Amino acid sequence: MKKKLILFPFSGNSFEAVDCALHEFDIIGFVDDHPDKQGAQALGIINYQRDFIDNNNDAFVLALPGSPSTYEKRNLIIASLQLDSSRFATVIHPSSSVSKHARIGFNTLIMAGAVVTSNAIIGNHVIILPNSVIHHDTTIGDYTCIGSNVTIAGNVTVGNQCYIGSGSSIINGISIASGTLVGMGSNVIRPVNKKSVVAGNPARDIIQ
Repeated sequence: MKKKLILFPFSGNSFEAVDCALHEFDIIGFVDDHPDKQGAQALGIINYQRDFIDNNNDAFVLALPGSPSTYEKRNLIIASLQLDSSRFATVIHPSSSVSKHARIGFNTLIMAGAVVTSNAIIGNHVIILPNSVIHHDTTIGDYTCIGSNVTIAGNVTVGNQCYIGSGSSIINGISIASGTLVGMGSNVIRPVNKKSVVAGNPARDIIQ
């Protein structure tokens, strides 16, 4: 029998998670507090109010808030669910490739075509979108979102609560400070030593 799963919130990340999870979970609903979304459906799955989580305490939860405009608040949004870590699922699409020598945290989603290689550490509450590659000995901090088609070379440290835009590349051996946003299509070749918004080729700080 498949395990039950609730997806939070009713948004794009959760919609994309459906195909990732169906091989392992029975998805019983979305949860979102927004009044306009009550009773809405996507992919044949109904959205409910937050008490749906408490009323189905045998179900796991995958909490996936996060966009370039909200990534800095992911920790607060997820904490507002007031769930023990044991309630959170980890979902890995069957077409992804995750090394048996990698470490994957809880409430983490790895989408189709992603590759996580040897000794990589993926934290808790992380989202990795399709076709991104996390190379050896790299650490991705908690609450970080990795866009699609991102390449992160070996021995990189990405801090907590970062947002790495789709199509970006990060050179080997550098660190990205917690709270940093890397713009889409950027080429990061230098360390980012403080919370920043960086973009371009090569990536530069764009906050004045």
